[in-house]
Amino acid sequence: MSMAQISALVCGVGGFGALVAATTSNEWKVTTRASSVITATWVYQGLWMNCAGNALGSFHCRPHFTIFKVEGYIQACRGLMIAAVSLGFFGSIFALFGMKCTKVGGSDKAKAKLACLAGIVFILSGLCSMTGCSLYANKITTEFFDPLFMEQKYELGAALFIGWAGASLCIIGGVIFCFSISDNNKTPSYTYNGPTSVTSSRTKYHGGEGDFKTTGPSKQFDKNAYV
Repeated sequence: MSMAQISALVCGVGGFGALVAATTSNEWKVTTRASSVITATWVYQGLWMNCAGNALGSFHCRPHFTIFKVEGYIQACRGLMIAAVSLGFFGSIFALFGMKCTKVGGSDKAKAKLACLAGIVFILSGLCSMTGCSLYANKITTEFFDPLFMEQKYELGAALFIGWAGASLCIIGGVIFCFSISDNNKTPSYTYNGPTSVTSSRTKYHGGEGDFKTTGPSKQFDKNAYV
């Protein structure tokens, strides 16, 4: 069993778990604590719900009741994160079937194809998550540093960093899976043709040109030459 495939599987499955946690989290953007010293309240917003909390530890969450009134960038991030989670799930399945230690998946050649497919799927999953988190973060930073934006400003939430970390793990695991196939192709194969004696090599020249024919015993190969 290759250590490269084990490392790729750990990165891919770990990244998939991080993507699930980031997608379901409600902390994609948060109000800054510094601006809420007097009221001691702050707001969390995610892809699916808006939550409000205070210093006493009480929280109240309200889901987005409609899809059409949600801003466009949130809908785009939803689609990208759902695609990332779906691809990560199928990538994990293909990776398990493509491992050399498993008995399912067919021959070694078929397992190599499944491992390559798992690597490609993991890379696509990481790119979707990276795009979705970056799009959401760009919207937050644009509003935060815009002096003409007079509404409530937010900061980057923990879910964005979890999504970036999961995307990085998925991409790293996918690249390792793809390169593990080249290691399998480089495995040397040896063929044994049997021993070759000196007598058989000498007799090959008897049917050739006249320069290589021997009419009698050579003086070089007398009994003293083998002592």
